[in-house]
Formats: sequence, C-alpha cells, structure tokens
Amino acid sequence: MTIKRMDNVLIVVDDLEAVKSFFIELGLTLEGQTDVEGPEVGRLIGLGDVRATLAMLRTPDGQGIELDKFHTPPAVRSGPVDAPVNTLGLRRIMFSVEDIEAVVARMQAHGAALIGRMQYGQSYKLAYIRGPEGLIVGLAEQLG
Repeated sequence: MTIKRMDNVLIVVDDLEAVKSFFIELGLTLEGQTDVEGPEVGRLIGLGDVRATLAMLRTPDGQGIELDKFHTPPAVRSGPVDAPVNTLGLRRIMFSVEDIEAVVARMQAHGAALIGRMQYGQSYKLAYIRGPEGLIVGLAEQLG
C-alpha cells in the first residue's frame, strides 16, 4: 500500500477568524466550517472531552489546510508566537504564486510582516512573511 496524496495540514489556532481571513486573502478557498465535539473525537486525537471549530481551506490545486480552534480542552502554546524559522517542528508552509511582489504587498496590507526576500539564481524569487499568530508563510515565484 502506498500513499496516494497529501490531504491536508492541520494548524491549531487561537483566533480562527483572523487566520482564516489571512489564508482567504492569500488565495485559498473556504471549503467549509463545522463544530466537532464528544468522546469519539477525543479518542481519535488522544484528548479528553473535545469541543472544537474546524475550517477547511483549499488551494487552487486542491491541497488542504485545516484550521482548528479548540474550545475544550484549550490549546497549549509551546513557544513564543514569533518563533524563528529554525525552531524545531513544523515552521512554515510554502505556496507557489504568480507576481510575488503583488502578493507580498497585498498580504502586508492585510497585516502580514515581511521576514525577508531573495532571488534564488535565475530560478525563483522567494519571500517569507509572518501572518497572524506568528504563522510563517513562504512564497515562491518561478522565473522564466
């Protein structure tokens, strides 16, 4: 048996509306939002009595980002909000974009902070931005 595809990446958030708005502004589509709760959910994810709100977003090519806001038990922050990119664990998500300069400007107008940008030879323009709750998003524009 082999893996068929990656279905989604989970990001646990405190301010669901701010993070959802950020990803929608970036170009993802809200596929749906629902509340989940109860002992079955808790058993699945290894927690006790769970109550959470989930929002599923999709990229234009169908990749998923699931945002979860835990109401019970409350989410646990494991480090500073603005942890650097070399902090252990999942640190960024990267998207391929067209017109990286326009995307960076649009996201900055939406409150994102530019971490840095560079051109990787003649292949890519790259930028890292920091969104709500310290989320690091990489942007890549293929050149030529």
